[in-house]
Amino acid sequence: LGRATWRFLHTMTLRFPESPTPAERQALADFMHLFARLYPCGECAAHFQALLVELPPQTSSRKTASLWLCTAHNRVNRRLGKEEFPC
Repeated sequence: LGRATWRFLHTMTLRFPESPTPAERQALADFMHLFARLYPCGECAAHFQALLVELPPQTSSRKTASLWLCTAHNRVNRRLGKEEFPC
């Protein structure tokens, strides 16, 4: 995933409710799975889909969602030999 994509996803989790409703929690999880299916780079999409199987979205709070995304981002960065994103 590209830099702009990661910025968008991190901003989205940082704006996620501190105490989300069940519907908001499901919406974020659904969004991540749909995003992974529809991402224009086929190879990136496949890698992100596999990552979501290994590391399902955590949506119980803003902090949990943000830390989950940071963990996912760093797994991708390690696989690509890039520096880790500061959580």
